[in-house]
Amino acid sequence: MPNHNPTRLAAACIALVLAQSAFALSTDRSQPMNLDANQQKSTQSRTGKAGDPDITILDGNVVMAQGSMQAHADHATIYRNPSGVADANGNNGSLTRIVLTGKPAHLQQVHDGDCGLMTADADTIDYDNLTGIALLTGNVTVIQHGKGEFHGQRMRYDTNTGEMESGDASPSSRVHMVMQPKSQQPKSAPGGDCTKAAGAH
Repeated sequence: MPNHNPTRLAAACIALVLAQSAFALSTDRSQPMNLDANQQKSTQSRTGKAGDPDITILDGNVVMAQGSMQAHADHATIYRNPSGVADANGNNGSLTRIVLTGKPAHLQQVHDGDCGLMTADADTIDYDNLTGIALLTGNVTVIQHGKGEFHGQRMRYDTNTGEMESGDASPSSRVHMVMQPKSQQPKSAPGGDCTKAAGAH
């Protein structure tokens, strides 16, 4: 009988079940980002060069919204390229990274295709805006509504491809999943237009 690593098998199943139609809503990044918090502090880049970002710190009941993406946290740190510094896509002064912390920090987003809602909760959500990779750590719960859910201590989530990876080969690493039967999974939206669905969640 093959000696399969259960954690790796679980991680593969998570990627298969939760990633189907899990591409982030394509219009989100083109929308303005609205931010609210009890307190805000901004620090400008000292050198104005790449690698020395402008930093904005938000504290207390932080609320962020960009298209269908919504986030809530106790604390947020936002990194931006200094004005005049272009990212890999040629955009000047672009947002590069957001780190959310809370008990828990919460993130939700509608996906293209089936307009399904993905919600994620974790102690820390570290999102790289340039790569679209979110690293969730500490008491992670990810729910792909109508498809399944995941619980663990760490997850790497690619918002561009929907790929999710969790766990490692150590004996102490455990992940837990719930898979919904196919009949309960949401159907694709007519014409693939999720903008109305985004407003409904």
